[in-house]
Amino acid sequence: MKTHIIEELGQGGILLPALVAEGLAANDRIKVRMSALQAAAQHAQEPGRPASDLGVESQTAGIAPAAIATLIGGARLIGQGRLAAPDLAKLMQEIAEDAGAMIRAVGAGAANDGDRAQARLDTIRAAGLLDPVDEIAISHIVRLTGVDAGGDSLHRLVMDLHKQLNRLATSCAEEALDGAHVFGLHSEDRPAVAAFMKGLNATRGLKFNHPGLDTMATRAGGRLLIQNDIGTTDAHVVVIAVKKNAVTVTYTDVHLARAKFFISLFDAFAASWSGLDRHTAAGLGEDNSFYLVTGQYQGDHAADRNEFLAALGAALVFLIDWNKARKLLRTWVAKEDAARILEWAARQRIGHRGFLELGGNDLLGSAVRNAAPTRIGFGERLDQALGRTAAIDFLKASLRASTEALLAGRSVRTVRDQIEADLMRHLDRVDGALLAAVLRQIGLAHDLVAAISRHIAALRAAQPADGRLLTQRCGVIEQKADRIALEGRNEVDRLNARPLIGQLIDRAEEAIDELEQAAFIASLMPEKTEPSLLASLAELCAVAETATEVAASGIAAAIDVPEGRRADSEDALSAVTRLIDAEHAADSRERATTALVFGGGFDVATSLSVIELARAVERATDRFAAFGHLLRRHIMIDLAA
Repeated sequence: MKTHIIEELGQGGILLPALVAEGLAANDRIKVRMSALQAAAQHAQEPGRPASDLGVESQTAGIAPAAIATLIGGARLIGQGRLAAPDLAKLMQEIAEDAGAMIRAVGAGAANDGDRAQARLDTIRAAGLLDPVDEIAISHIVRLTGVDAGGDSLHRLVMDLHKQLNRLATSCAEEALDGAHVFGLHSEDRPAVAAFMKGLNATRGLKFNHPGLDTMATRAGGRLLIQNDIGTTDAHVVVIAVKKNAVTVTYTDVHLARAKFFISLFDAFAASWSGLDRHTAAGLGEDNSFYLVTGQYQGDHAADRNEFLAALGAALVFLIDWNKARKLLRTWVAKEDAARILEWAARQRIGHRGFLELGGNDLLGSAVRNAAPTRIGFGERLDQALGRTAAIDFLKASLRASTEALLAGRSVRTVRDQIEADLMRHLDRVDGALLAAVLRQIGLAHDLVAAISRHIAALRAAQPADGRLLTQRCGVIEQKADRIALEGRNEVDRLNARPLIGQLIDRAEEAIDELEQAAFIASLMPEKTEPSLLASLAELCAVAETATEVAASGIAAAIDVPEGRRADSEDALSAVTRLIDAEHAADSRERATTALVFGGGFDVATSLSVIELARAVERATDRFAAFGHLLRRHIMIDLAA
């Protein structure tokens, strides 16, 4: 054979590209066959569950799907911890041959590496783990397919050989095509490689100083093969097979969540995905097996195919350190939201590597310590302090700020300041949301005063005035205000907001209680109450109504003060002064009403109802004056920040 002649002449290096291609093809086959072993063990132990279907994976690797399906479906236990399966001996022999093909390719390029790999395979053989027999111990399957750091395994050997093959493929590449190491390409292969590299190069910079994303492309088995090492994890590889306009993606990962994330990035394409994520480790214990996912896409035209290839290339950078970023974000928000943030960052082509590069957790921890040491406790999640939506928005902004800063060459200090300022803005928005609840309270207080004023106006006009209806309506308003106050106080506690906001809620609630009591007293007033008394009460209610309007305008202005609007701070401080003026005016009207009662010789019912009504309304304005003092303190804190 020509191969043997060339090797005898000492020119085996000429064959290296072809041997590497054969070794990489063997790598595809052996992974499917080891997955079949795992699936057979699972089916034998749980025959009631549907057997795993490796049809797509088998076909992609050039293996007859029917033979694999027969082996898995026919697997059965024949004793304690042992199973038998149709053509199992043949499968074991093929696994050994695949490993041998990979070792030959490695040895052709690096003889010492090939010898060491062969010694490891011989040790595995000597242990009886690759005996070509039709029954096998499940413990042997675990030892073959596991990647436990405590010892060697066939799976570990295959991963090491795969990495060595990738290095050899790079060293023997005929040329570089847009950054990809390629050899043996046909003319029709080049546009597909260029499309993949266009996407890869568009986002490659987002990995920053992290190694990875080396690409190799070759022609083997009548199709174009594109392979990328992604990062540095042993079992984290993507292999893309292209045949005309059909694309098959084989993706391996040690993290199921990341595999699902990868698939989610291609929802705009009519690709079908299958995988072993439900079956890989079932029945085998915690052996750290990888997940194998296969995707298929059939383009109508070469342009469709190239668009999909570009999307694949662009997505890979977002897989690097993905699980590290997810774990970090999970300390600040729920795990589902952490994954959503990373998906958003990938779709926006922001990524998470810049965030990790600049410190990640230290960035956030520093922002909390400097901007909100009393608002966010040690170990407290951001979604508890800011609310879920605000926490997600803040973390998205932090990822964006980190990436943009690194790309622009800005300092870490600049990013820290930006993130701290953004955290303060979100905390201010939390306070604003709580103040909005206070504003609703004030609105209900205004409704109470207005109801009392209408009742007095009806008595003055000698029109029907239903005291029972007044009490009922005002009672409903007061109950609604109580619910708002309770929810507001709970939120203040949960979000560790400023105590001043809780005190504002308390003063507003006290004013509402006084006004609800005033409404009850008004409902008991005699219909023939002296007009002068009613006129005096109407003036007092008008003062109270003005106080509610001023308090509402003050709170509304205070909500906008953190945004740096000076006019709003002036409006809010002006409202404080007007609330104090209203309290003084109410004092005067209450005393004038009391003087009228004592000087008029009225009956007991009239005298008591008028005096008690006037005092209740006046006490409400006292509460609003106290509310104004608290509001001033709140505004001054914002202005000093």
